[in-house]
Order: sequence, then C-alpha cells, then structure tokens
Amino acid sequence: MEYELDPIHLFEIDQQNSDVSTVTDSIERGSYWAKGPYVDEFESKIENHLDITHAVVVNSGTTALVAALKALGVGEDDEIIIPSFTFIATANAVRLVGAEPVFADIERHQYGLSPDSVEAQITDSTAAILPVHPYGTSCRIKELVTIAERHDIPIIEDAAEVFGAEYDGQKLGTYSNIAALSFCQNKIVATGEGGAIVTDDDELAEKVKLYRSHGRASSDYFQSSESGQYTALGTNIRMSDLTAALGCSQLDRIDTLIRGRRRAAAQLDRGFDDIDGVHPHNPPENGTHVYQLYTVELAEGIERQHVINTLEERNIASKVYWDPAVHQTEYYRQTKDKISELPTTEDVAGRVLSLPMHPNLSKNETTRIVKTVAKAVE
Repeated sequence: MEYELDPIHLFEIDQQNSDVSTVTDSIERGSYWAKGPYVDEFESKIENHLDITHAVVVNSGTTALVAALKALGVGEDDEIIIPSFTFIATANAVRLVGAEPVFADIERHQYGLSPDSVEAQITDSTAAILPVHPYGTSCRIKELVTIAERHDIPIIEDAAEVFGAEYDGQKLGTYSNIAALSFCQNKIVATGEGGAIVTDDDELAEKVKLYRSHGRASSDYFQSSESGQYTALGTNIRMSDLTAALGCSQLDRIDTLIRGRRRAAAQLDRGFDDIDGVHPHNPPENGTHVYQLYTVELAEGIERQHVINTLEERNIASKVYWDPAVHQTEYYRQTKDKISELPTTEDVAGRVLSLPMHPNLSKNETTRIVKTVAKAVE
C-alpha cells in the first residue's frame, strides 16, 4: 500500500518563544526600529562570542563582504584571490567594489583554498586573499595567513557558514584582518537576512561604520536635531532593531543550536560508515564543525542526479552547493578574459550533495535519509 511520507526539508529554522518576545519587545517600544538598543546588544553578543573587539552588524552577508573590502581600500585595478567553489556572493562582492576576482583552486579534503594555488596566483595587483570556510568547518586558514603575511597582503575571511566553529581552539572569523558573517535563514544563527563585519582593528571598524550609514560621523541621525557631519562616501546597509532582536535571541542559544546539528550529523555519519562511495565532509584535525550544511561527496561512478531523484521520491530534499562553480556560471564565463585551470574545484563540484540538516532533525529522519541514499547508490 502506497502512502505519502512526511517531507524532510533541507533546513528548518529553530524558532522559540524567546524569538517572538524579543521582536515583540522591539516593536512595542514604538520607536528606534532602524537603530535601536538591540543592534548594540547583538553586536556586543557577537564580540563576546568570538572574543573580538568589534562587530558591526549589517543587512546581509553580501554587504558585509562589500563593507570589508571597502574598509581595506580595495577598488579598481586590484585583484582579490578567492575560491570559485563558493556562493556567488563572494565573487560578486569583489566586482561590486570595482576589483577583479582571481579564482584559485581548492584542496581535496576541506574544499577551501589550496595554499599552493593561492601562492601561484599572487601578483603585484593582489590586494587581498579572501578564503571561504565551507559548509561549517575550517579551510587551511593558518597556511593562508602565513602566505598573506609573507607577501604583506591582508586576509578577509568569508566566515558566513562557520559561526561558532573553531580551529586550534580559536574561533573562525578571527584569524584575519577582517571577516564577514551571515545570518541568512539557513545559517547557524538565523535572522532571515543579516550579516556582520568583525575585526580587532579599530580603524577598519570605524571605516565600516561610516560606510554602513552614509559616511555619517556624528551622532545617530534619529537622535539629533542636526543634519549631521558626513566625512566619507557611504550607503545604507544598516540592520534594523527588529532583526537584531531576533539575532540576540538566537545567539543566546547558539550552543544548543550547534549541539543539535552535531547530534544529527553524528547519526548521519554513523549511517554512512557502512555505505561505499558516500563520504561525509568532516572537520580537519584540530578543527570543529558546526554543520551549517551536511554535505557528502559521491564516489566516481555514482550518478548524483539519480541520488537526488531517489531522495525526491521519498519526499527528502537535497541541494548541490556549488555546481556550477562560480567561474563556470554564465556571467563570469562571459566577463572573465582568463581563468586558470581549476581541476579540483570542478571535480568536487560535480560530486558533492548536501542533505537535510537542522538542529531538530530526528533519529527517524536521519535513518530515512541514510537508507534512501543507500538504496540510490546500490
């Protein structure tokens, strides 16, 4: 007898009464929705969690990257070394400030920038290295920092997917001159949309704050009777107080959110131990994983689309992050004069598949996912 299976979504947002109450508190205040006390509180909570001096919240992870690049003075004729194996926002942010993304290959195990490939791409025009920590764990960040220091160029971490993860006991997002975070709806801490720039550099933080709010250097626009002093070119990428209120509530239970993801990932890992050709993406030695995405790499010969179709038949969502890689997308193929060969990027992009992951994924659901993937790869 056929019956419809309950859907297993790719992600579900963990929402609690505290999320509702903090947002309600912001609304019922009846003022300071654009720049209110929850914005300051959310920034302080991020600083405390990362043990970093400055957190500046903005309206998305993409604008966080743009603001970080702007703060470093990146612009026309500059080159920024990035992976092509990333969400397209990493490359777009570079173009949005007038610079040119230079794609380097990734390494096989963590899917982050290959130090050797980065070294080969450095020129006199290289203004920064912008590594991505993929899926919830570290790239080879210490080696990349060493390269950057040797060439006297800054590092900008794209830490959108690793909030709460560590390498060698240090939080990711704090290894660089400046880093970008994301609080999009599928992230560890979710506010729907939102982001932050984090840094220990006072000057960079001040530049980000100016850029965030039209270059205004004087007191808050809504609290002053004066028009204000504008000392730099800026735009409006502020985070609203309502969004920050939600961020405060989510961040208060980040340990619980990460613990739930790790529990679900461990159940999936155990299930895949006995399945040939399905290899989960795991943290490096001395690193932790927060499983913003739970991703497996399929062995050569396994047809990924067949696995996707089999999961769909069982009402289980899945998604490919990221194929095509950025250098293979239509826009960048049409607008890049030259792209180096990226064999590992293209191979990995053709094999990876992300499976459902969220803090409340049940044992029955993880079992169903594993059994369905096993059936597909037989």
